Amino acid sequence: MVAENECLKNEEGPFPEPTPEERDLPLGKRGELAAARFLSRKGYEILETNWTCVAGEADIIALEEDTLCFVEVKTRSNVEKGFPAEAVDAKKRDRYERIAACYLATYENCDIRVRFDVISILVLSENRAFLRFHKNAFGVE
Repeated sequence: MVAENECLKNEEGPFPEPTPEERDLPLGKRGELAAARFLSRKGYEILETNWTCVAGEADIIALEEDTLCFVEVKTRSNVEKGFPAEAVDAKKRDRYERIAACYLATYENCDIRVRFDVISILVLSENRAFLRFHKNAFGVE
């Protein structure tokens, strides 16, 4: 697993000052929007957000070159219940694998690498957050 850390500030993008519409969104949804902006800035093509199937919901499905990425986003405003990524347990990993199987059943390209990532966002203040990008979070690297 490879992890990137980034402190997001208002002027730097992906966690900008919320629009009036976004300000009323739950913290988790704002985190998902920030994560999608972060991935886009890193060159990922966002294919789906909040994609649902019988197995559950994938926060983000994105393409990085020849790899299809299923991204779980966890956002918290404090660490009282632990860091955001700690909420991704074995049960959630199993669910994400089932979600990937459902998505791949409908995906045109059947010969593609699949990876599971986690983006953990800890909101530090209204305009500042700490983002940790866990690439290949379910892998053994």
